[in-house]
Amino acid sequence: MPAGSIIAKALLQNRTVLLEPEAKQICRAYGLSVPKSKLAINMYQAARFAEKIGFPIVMKIVSPDILHKTEAGGVLLDLSTKKDDKNGFSKIVSNAKAFRKTARIYGILVEHMARAGLEVIIGGTRDPQFGPVVMFGLGGIFAEVLKDVTFGLAPIRKSEAHEMIRGIRAYRALTGFRNILPVDEPAIASAMVQVSKIMNENQQIGQIDLNPVMAYSRGCSVVDARILLASAHKTERELKKNDGSDISGKKTNRSANR
Repeated sequence: MPAGSIIAKALLQNRTVLLEPEAKQICRAYGLSVPKSKLAINMYQAARFAEKIGFPIVMKIVSPDILHKTEAGGVLLDLSTKKDDKNGFSKIVSNAKAFRKTARIYGILVEHMARAGLEVIIGGTRDPQFGPVVMFGLGGIFAEVLKDVTFGLAPIRKSEAHEMIRGIRAYRALTGFRNILPVDEPAIASAMVQVSKIMNENQQIGQIDLNPVMAYSRGCSVVDARILLASAHKTERELKKNDGSDISGKKTNRSANR
């Protein structure tokens, strides 16, 4: 399904945040590597899909009313048997209902668990002054703790993506040390260019957060994806502006000065 159709469907349902399976469909459509996954609507489907996709498995709640899945107990990791999946389905649904009684539950995303790698974040935002902007930094908890990120105006070229990658203070972590191999910088740069295209070609998208993206010695994989449509992003941006945390105060790479 093309990005435009996915966005149109969400807007028809009065949703301003895409569901994770929808966000990952868009990622796949733009050539980004995403773990195999299927949406299960009952525990028997979950067990069948898990066996087909291949263990170990991650299970995640899919609900437009639960955006922060971990806080709601809506994520289970490293499941390795069909029994685990059946029990996991019931547990996640129960946790979601306890977290928000009225939550609409569309199903459970059954996804192959990506192997561990260096976690990076690739993002996109639509700034009122600069327009579509691409962001890069270390991912996972480091994205919030270190706030070590670079920005570039979309569309970016691959050379500019490399400049952004090398512009973070923690770049040494990507180049390998002790027993850890360097990550595949060209693969990360290619993913950043594709995120740039998503932002540039889909004006209704206000924000993209791919966090974490697992970076390996060969390739990278988008483990979690969140896409906000422009109306939702505008509201979120205004709240941040009132808190004094606007994009204009953050580090930008020189491609933003073209």
